[in-house]
Amino acid sequence: MKSFTALFVTSLIAMSASLAHARDLGPDEALRLRDAGTIVSFEKLNATALAKHPGSTVTETELEEEYGKYIYQIELRDPQGLEWDLELDAVSGQILKDHQDT
Repeated sequence: MKSFTALFVTSLIAMSASLAHARDLGPDEALRLRDAGTIVSFEKLNATALAKHPGSTVTETELEEEYGKYIYQIELRDPQGLEWDLELDAVSGQILKDHQDT
């Protein structure tokens, strides 16, 4: 039983540590970063994602700070109704992940 408790506590600590490395940025902070030139404009980030999936519409966006990097997450719906999840480096605009949402 002690080993189960130790494993459980270790799992909680590891999970808490991984959650602590990502935080959602609110609109005010996101706009401040954009205005300061720290991150690419949201229009350019959206355009990059939409160029990857022409004819799609943006359904949701979110800016996070993960491990000291700004990550722009965007969800798209293409003309066939498929949903796509993309992650972009908000500083460079580079696509980091692009996969179909299942």
